[in-house]
Amino acid sequence: MLDYRFIKENLAAVKQNIADRYMVADADLVVALYDERAAKLKTLEEQRKKRNENAAAMKGKLSPEERARVIEEGKALKESIAALETSLQDIEKRLYEAAMRIPNMAHPDAPRGKEDKDNLEVKRVGSPTVFDFEPKDHVQLGQELDLIDFDTATRVSGTKFYYLKNEAVFLELALERYALNLLQKKGFMVFETPDVAKTEILEGIGFIPRGPESNIYTIEDEDMCLIGTAEITLGGYYSGTVFEKKQLPLKLAGISHCFRREAGAAGQFSKGLYRVHQFTKIEMFAYTLPEESDAMHEYLRSIEEEIFSSMGVPFRVVDTCTGDLGAPAYRKWDLEAWMPGRNGGEWGEITSTSNCTDFQSRRLNIKYKDDDGKNKYVHMLNGTAIACSRALIAIMENFQRADGSIAIPEVLVPYCGFSEIKPKR
Repeated sequence: MLDYRFIKENLAAVKQNIADRYMVADADLVVALYDERAAKLKTLEEQRKKRNENAAAMKGKLSPEERARVIEEGKALKESIAALETSLQDIEKRLYEAAMRIPNMAHPDAPRGKEDKDNLEVKRVGSPTVFDFEPKDHVQLGQELDLIDFDTATRVSGTKFYYLKNEAVFLELALERYALNLLQKKGFMVFETPDVAKTEILEGIGFIPRGPESNIYTIEDEDMCLIGTAEITLGGYYSGTVFEKKQLPLKLAGISHCFRREAGAAGQFSKGLYRVHQFTKIEMFAYTLPEESDAMHEYLRSIEEEIFSSMGVPFRVVDTCTGDLGAPAYRKWDLEAWMPGRNGGEWGEITSTSNCTDFQSRRLNIKYKDDDGKNKYVHMLNGTAIACSRALIAIMENFQRADGSIAIPEVLVPYCGFSEIKPKR
């Protein structure tokens, strides 16, 4: 959430930022309600002052007529103050709801645009994999090697669910353990988080839990939702906390199942494991001082690069355009792996890392005590270490062999116990 005063004092920039993100929000309404609240607060303060004066007058020596008049004035003030307080509560509720719709400001260097094609490539590690045979996509590989079963999952659970089988199960566990071990060595506090969270926490992080456009599964008759990422549960972990400055930065890593409705997702770009309703992910999360968040953002990105470089997966880094940032992010880097089976060979997103500045901490009331003794909002960042389903795509498709087998990246071999997945004879 942006500061109300900031919105008022930077109204033109805030409105341009909403347009750049292709979102719908009414900054003018926020300013109007903010001004109305200020006027109402001033009137309320004046009325309370008069009530105090009235109470003081009652203690003085008054004639019967004067006392009756003061009593009537007191009753009128009591009714007026009650009405003002009710009106103020309504204004504050509407102000909060309107401000909640306004996205975070975007980094000045973030590319302006609406879709993936508007993202800016800034780095490439490795080259697209070249084969001397016709490569298969992960769906075909998964079926032929008996690693993934989409058909039975559709019958049992519905579309966009899957069973992992045989070596694929151990490969996914190897990805999880490899990432968690690496993050623990880098000083991250490791968590296994709940797979559900209260609606207020999702809203604090910046998700919209309900409505036709929501990507969130809500739990019927409960004010709770299935989480789409451990960003929600890690971000909510310290809600309402005031840190000592020396405690920051604080680095967390959480493993969780992730549930996403993926409403409207269809076609080649969502084939197989790429866009599913449930997957396992290891998420990085950081709480920092405001002046340190840009550096932390680069650090989280460097870890993502390290993980996929060490596995030998070719990828590129893109600076995400404003229309694809989402409401909380100030800036976001995406890692896109080369996926030979994706539409004949294309880049596909495997991780992202976002600096959300103080947008989430204002909603969740997470602060630190600065050297001047004042409590100020922390900056909050998140980044994907491993989204297992998409990492499996990248490994299966890039490390496939002509004989139908798949080589396992060397760094993962100690964790899964085998160096290749061979066809079943």
